[in-house]
Amino acid sequence: MAFESVPIGVHALLDFHGARGLEDLDFVESILRDAASAAGATILGAHMHHFGEGFGVTGVVLLAESHMSIHTWPEHDYAAVDIFLCGGSNLQAAIEVIEDRFEAQVASTKVIERGEARLSGERAA
Repeated sequence: MAFESVPIGVHALLDFHGARGLEDLDFVESILRDAASAAGATILGAHMHHFGEGFGVTGVVLLAESHMSIHTWPEHDYAAVDIFLCGGSNLQAAIEVIEDRFEAQVASTKVIERGEARLSGERAA
């Protein structure tokens, strides 16, 4: 019997070159928190780390719907953002907040569908 399926989640990989605020831990954390809120996701917690003067930050916002994470390299004028959402979260809204706030000169996004939820009610063998 054929079945219909939908992805369980979506995973976005964002690359930013020439972005602003890559050394500012509070700024970076606020962007991830605002993006999670815009997506309609539930924030469970956050952990951020600054690597010291002249260097970047790394951090994760843990969501009931999965996570958002970032690593910045101001010395290379680069940031990598990872967003994984499931449920009814709005991935595009999260991406727009992050793009708008970082104001990167060059931005690229790759979106990958993750998992497969079967709609027919049958379980995989």
